[in-house]
Amino acid sequence: MKSHTPTISALYVVKELIPKLDAVEKHVEQMINTVVGTNQLPTHIERYTKLQVEFQLELAMIRMNIEQLLIRHHQELEIVNNDPCQDVLLPLDQHESVAVESAKQLYDRLQRL
Repeated sequence: MKSHTPTISALYVVKELIPKLDAVEKHVEQMINTVVGTNQLPTHIERYTKLQVEFQLELAMIRMNIEQLLIRHHQELEIVNNDPCQDVLLPLDQHESVAVESAKQLYDRLQRL
């Protein structure tokens, strides 16, 4: 039985995934810093500080695995960045696949907020 290898569009990585991940990181950091900076209650400050640490850890995992994807497929990504018509599907390893899904979920959660 043939196993299914997850894939992702190189164009999606370059034009959507990376910019969305950057936007999520910036927006959440700003939001948490604002809440922590304007809140006087120690319990709220502690709660949001813990949330910030959790977010930073999750983001570090995502970025580490996305970076591995970028390294493994740098030639294909460079080509599609210069010519979107040259889009190809890139195979993802298990960790990259989880990172891509986690990044999408973070972005969706942020959009709902």
